[in-house]
Amino acid sequence: MLTSKVAKRYAEGLLSFTKDAGNTDAVFTEMGDMVKTIAASRDLQNFFASPIIDAKKKQAIADEIFKSFSPVTKNLVSLIIKQGRESQMQNIAQEFINKVNEMNGVQRVTLTSAAPLSDDNISNILKSTTLINQHNKFDVKTVIDPSLVGGYILRVGDQQIDASVKSKLGKLKKEFQLN
Repeated sequence: MLTSKVAKRYAEGLLSFTKDAGNTDAVFTEMGDMVKTIAASRDLQNFFASPIIDAKKKQAIADEIFKSFSPVTKNLVSLIIKQGRESQMQNIAQEFINKVNEMNGVQRVTLTSAAPLSDDNISNILKSTTLINQHNKFDVKTVIDPSLVGGYILRVGDQQIDASVKSKLGKLKKEFQLN
């Protein structure tokens, strides 16, 4: 998913500020909580995206939802709402997480399989690929997609290894259609 310039700029500014203040880890945790909270509620997403609802009302609701957050994060939320960028709040938080992970050398990996995989299987798949051998830390997200029939799809950054039965069957079907 493409990240907007707005989200990147806010995330860069927040990262620069938290590095100077020395509280990057605390804000990182809160940004993760913010992403989960907003992603879990379609109503909240619609609320922040609505141009009809007054900024003061949005600020009051945001203050209540994020009341346990640090002053830095609360101030960021307030700034985002004052600037009319509240529809980008989840993207800003996710971009901050991405930038901190990048700074710490953590690589995001998405592993899609037809059925749940054991930790050993996941570890073996990660060890067998050349896409991630140069990195020590991984943030592995597993996705179950029964339509794959078998095998897996490993996505690392903008690269992908498709070892699924579904894609192999699709290739065979095309070959038979051509011949």
